[in-house]
Amino acid sequence: MIQNTLARQGLAGMLASLAISFSAGAAAPAPDLDEGIRALQTDWATIQYAVPADKRAARFEALSKQAHELTAQFSGRAEPHIWEGIVLSSWAGAKGGLGALGLAKQAKAEYETAIAIDSKALGGSALNSLGVLYYKVPGWPVGFGDNKKAEELLKQALAVNPDGIDANYFYADYLMYRNRKVEAIPYLEKALKAPPRPGRETADEGRRAEARALLNQDK
Repeated sequence: MIQNTLARQGLAGMLASLAISFSAGAAAPAPDLDEGIRALQTDWATIQYAVPADKRAARFEALSKQAHELTAQFSGRAEPHIWEGIVLSSWAGAKGGLGALGLAKQAKAEYETAIAIDSKALGGSALNSLGVLYYKVPGWPVGFGDNKKAEELLKQALAVNPDGIDANYFYADYLMYRNRKVEAIPYLEKALKAPPRPGRETADEGRRAEARALLNQDK
């Protein structure tokens, strides 16, 4: 994390797996893309929630190469750009230091590309992930952080996927960061009641644990 800035609770713990159900009416990915996304989701969750913190940076770095290969193969689709961004963001959080900001900027570019292609892909995950970056990364002159942009993007993600575990969790986390816990509680409760995502059991379990921790904060 960019010492004490990219990580209130760890950018690696915050970023990424944002609502992976496809929006209604969206075309299903080609089989190879679908398989590639599932592999990234599974590996990301394993690294994030099962690998010791001091081992995650190297694992995310390796996973970023796999994600980039998928993006290169399907550059016209939003989904691989989203997941490359998620992996880069998580690597930034695990790595820390000045190098984390460079990775965060790369992730930002991937999310922006995904939004330009299809802002509703993966349940608005690019909107959500970019919103998280905007409130986790320091502001000018060090970084590009911007709380106003963060809230706008997180609300847009909620509009796309109002019942999603990650859309609700990350908006609640933002509200907690802004010392608005009373507003955050309903979103945390909704995150805990969110429908399960088939094949994403590890990620769901980890996110629910994070939501419960926020609910119990300062009790």
